[in-house]
Amino acid sequence: MSLLDRVSTLLKANLNDMVDKAEDPEKMLKQIVLDMENQLMQVKTQVAIAIAGEHLLEKKRAEHQQQGTEWRRKAELAVQKDHDDLARAAIERALSHDQLMQGFATQAEDQKHESDNLRQALRKLDQKLSETRAHCEMLVAEHRRAKVVGRATKARQIIGADQDNTMERMKSRLQSTAAENAATAEILAPESLEDKFKALENEDKVELLLNEMKSRHAERARITDGSAA
Repeated sequence: MSLLDRVSTLLKANLNDMVDKAEDPEKMLKQIVLDMENQLMQVKTQVAIAIAGEHLLEKKRAEHQQQGTEWRRKAELAVQKDHDDLARAAIERALSHDQLMQGFATQAEDQKHESDNLRQALRKLDQKLSETRAHCEMLVAEHRRAKVVGRATKARQIIGADQDNTMERMKSRLQSTAAENAATAEILAPESLEDKFKALENEDKVELLLNEMKSRHAERARITDGSAA
């Protein structure tokens, strides 16, 4: 792939799509910036070489143009001195330099076109690099924020679950304590008026049953004594 093709590929790169597909977006973005910086340096080098070549070709063109002009002057001088052979030779030299001048002019024009393309690519790549750096900083910040938010959400979920469990344990403990307190209060509660009357009634029942038992016992004893007599 040529240098301009690689530059074109970088210029067309969609960072958002690349980030979505990357396993490590930050690493991928840093690599993209590094690649663009490397390509930018290569384009700068190629622009410098192209400009130098353009200047060299233009210099050669100017030299042959000057030499062609000089041989024409010599041909004019030979004509003035009636030296036709020298005039013909000078004209031939002038025409030869004209051809070389045209060749270098064509090459210089092509080289200028190439230089212009490289300059344009350099400007676009330089602009793209600036935009990419800014975009990468934003995407890296978003990616880091997303990771922080993800960790925070997970932490909240864990804390929420722990809080729920803690609240449930506290609720169960409070219910148990309340039940114990209620039982203790019931046991330790002072005897009411109704309880006292119930106790008296129970005493009467106890005495009544006791007297009945004594009567039955006395009756059995009397019967037994009478039988013996």
